[in-house]
Amino acid sequence: MKRILSLFITLLLLIACNKKDHGDTNLHITGTVKGLKQGKLYIQHVRDTALVTMDSIIINGNSSFESHLKLDSPEMLYLFLDRGQTNSVDNSLPFFAEPGEMTIETTNDEFFAKATITGSENQKMYEEFLKMKKRFTNDNLDLIEQNVKATQENNTVQLDSISQKMDQTTKRRYLFTVNYALNHAKYDLGPYLALSEIYDANVIYLDTIQKSMTPEVAKSYYGKMLTKYVKGIKAEEANSVK
Repeated sequence: MKRILSLFITLLLLIACNKKDHGDTNLHITGTVKGLKQGKLYIQHVRDTALVTMDSIIINGNSSFESHLKLDSPEMLYLFLDRGQTNSVDNSLPFFAEPGEMTIETTNDEFFAKATITGSENQKMYEEFLKMKKRFTNDNLDLIEQNVKATQENNTVQLDSISQKMDQTTKRRYLFTVNYALNHAKYDLGPYLALSEIYDANVIYLDTIQKSMTPEVAKSYYGKMLTKYVKGIKAEEANSVK
């Protein structure tokens, strides 16, 4: 009986110590950078237009990592890899974090391209958005290629046609983003897309997204930011009319 009681007390102490170590954190990130033997990982977020480090992890022989963070609301974070020897452009991985358990699996050779991120609904929806956005990007790249060729041939008729198609592609991308943000306004992704992808869109669209947010999202980091941003634009427009 004494032995069972002793084991029970020890277990309670271990749980208490574990909670104390992680404080009031609410996000647990685990992951692996396959092939990475030595380097340093930084988890960062944007504050006042600058990247601020939330946590840093030293990789020395073991490619696995973990981090415990405190998030007030879902937010876009950045996993930055410092290999220490090479200055690769493939060293930053954005991910939409939210409280809970998240996993990031990637490789040293293709840090961004091979990344698999799980445990976040906002991240899942963001990846779906990026797939569609890529289609618009590819369409635009094709038009740019056609534009270069038409310029070399001094084909003004073709240039005018390409210019119109570029404008149409841009409009379709904006409308798609507006609709996607509206359809996901109950998630923090909604105001994030409004601020990051279509911040220069007509304020009518931004205002509609802002008013479609749920009370919970409206109180979040991006929700408050969007409300402030829309309010500022309206104030500028009102002053310009006077």
